[in-house]
This record gives sequence, structure tokens and C-alpha cells, in this order.
Amino acid sequence: MQQIRQVVDSEFTAVNDFIIEQLHSNVPLVENIGHYIVDAGGKRLRPLLSLLCAGAIGRIDEKHLHLAAVIEFIHTATLLHDDVVDISALRRGRPTANANWGNAPSVLVGDFLYSRAFQILVKIGSFPLMGLLSDTTNTVAEGEVLQLTRAGNPDTSEATYFEVIRSKTAVLFGAACSGAAILSDNAEHQSALHQYGVNLGIAFQLIDDILDYEGDPAETGKNVGDDLAEGKPTLPLIYLLEHGSEAHKELVRDAISNKSAEQLDAIVSAVKQCGALDYCHAAAKRYTYAAIAALNGLAPSPYRSALEKLTEIALSRRS
Repeated sequence: MQQIRQVVDSEFTAVNDFIIEQLHSNVPLVENIGHYIVDAGGKRLRPLLSLLCAGAIGRIDEKHLHLAAVIEFIHTATLLHDDVVDISALRRGRPTANANWGNAPSVLVGDFLYSRAFQILVKIGSFPLMGLLSDTTNTVAEGEVLQLTRAGNPDTSEATYFEVIRSKTAVLFGAACSGAAILSDNAEHQSALHQYGVNLGIAFQLIDDILDYEGDPAETGKNVGDDLAEGKPTLPLIYLLEHGSEAHKELVRDAISNKSAEQLDAIVSAVKQCGALDYCHAAAKRYTYAAIAALNGLAPSPYRSALEKLTEIALSRRS
């Protein structure tokens, strides 16, 4: 990631500076929570995509920097809200904002970040971009609600699972990429960049769900089995429910229905035995190949190479 960031090093730094500047509020608690979650680290992958896509089709200007910040604010707002919904206590290896300040402040500061994102969008002044990100934010919210309605339901299909991750995760990746094309007035590559982002986002989420069963908490920054404890029927479990032994199926159905990680070790073992993780890895690879294929129309450049490299990182990441 460090090598990829070097391609847009000065622009990436400018985005971080702008993000900090835009966290200003006359209410100290807003700034405290905003800085806490933004300063937690993370890959800043979504704003990085905006910068790289802008560079791959032309030049990066101030509007692209502001778009990158908007994307990060929207993503950060979803994290604050997600942690409240999921009753999460750990993110990126440290206590969540809701664990430190409570649910109400976390939700409200998430709302602040959403509204600040759209204030920045108004200043950018691109109506097509506002339309894209308004639709995207709405879709993300729908995806989160769909996921919530499927929690505790072991009969969730693979098709529904992909609908959830496309909505709640992948569309923001796509908007980060196609939004750059909108600001560059580059209709030629807008759709392709959107497809690149969506496919990368699906692969990214697939690996995230795999890490819930084979990840190291010291690297992932969250507890193994969190998804199981929340009753989320992710693809490893869906596959096991279709291909595992009857005993394993019953074990998983009970865990999802009761939102319990008490039998985590047995379920992790079952997931590995039935080939669920291999199946998920293969699916993630297919989506990264689709992402790379979407870049075929772009001229060779360090920016395109960085976008291609990101697909490899998405597959190999451990956090």
C-alpha cells in the first residue's frame, strides 16, 4: 500500500489535511469523535481510488482531492453507524467510538459526517456527482438494512449475500472511481471505472468475510467470530450450509439463529473442512480479474499499474 500511495503522495497528503480541516465544529464532542475515528488509521482505500482513477484518465485537481475527502467521510459515517448497529467494541485494534462515548453520540457524529460530505459536494458544484453520491449513499443504507433483516436467518441465499455486499460495500468503491471520471468530464471511461470499483469492492468484502474465520485479531483489529456473533450469514457459512455434513449444518443454523459464537472453534473447523474458504477465495479472485479487465481501455501509466496492484492487495491482505 505504501508503494501505491507514493504514486499520489502529495495529493494523498493534501486529502488528509483537508479531511482534518473539515472536521472542525463548534461542538467539541463532534471534533473529538470525528478525529478519533479518522485518526484510527485504516487504508484510506476509497479516497486513494479516487485519486488514482483521476490520474489514470488525466490529471488530479483540487476537485478530485475534495471528492476523495467526501468518499472518506461517507465511509467513516457508515463505520460509526455500523458499530452501533452491530454493538461492536473493537475496530482497527482499539475501542470503537460507541464503546468510548456511547451509541447516541456515535450516531449523531455519523450524521454530522454525512452532512459535511454533502456540504463539500455542494461546493464542488457538480450536479452529476451529487446525483451519483446521493444514489450511492441511499443504496448503502438499503444494503445495511437488508443485512440487518437477514441477521439471524440461516436460510439466506448466496444471491442475497451478494446483493448485500454489492449495496453496502461495493457501490461506494464504484462511486469513488466513477466520481473521478465525472469531475474529469470523461464519459468514455466512467462506466469502466465504476465496474472496476464495484468488482474490487466485492472482492474486498469477500476477503473481509473470510478473515472472520481465519484472520489474526492482532492484524485484523477485530475479534474472530464477530460476524457469527451478530448472526450474519456470510458466504463461508452459506456454503457450509449447502455442502457441509448434517451435523455441521445443524451447528451453523443454530449459531446463526441464536447469534452465538460459542461454538466458534467447531464452526471454523467445519468451514475449513468443507472447502468454504477455498470457495470464497476463488470467488474473490474472479472479481479481481473482472476489475482488472475493466481497466483494459486505459492507457498504461503508473496510476493504472497502481489500480491493478490494488487487486492483488485485496486478495492477499490480512487486515
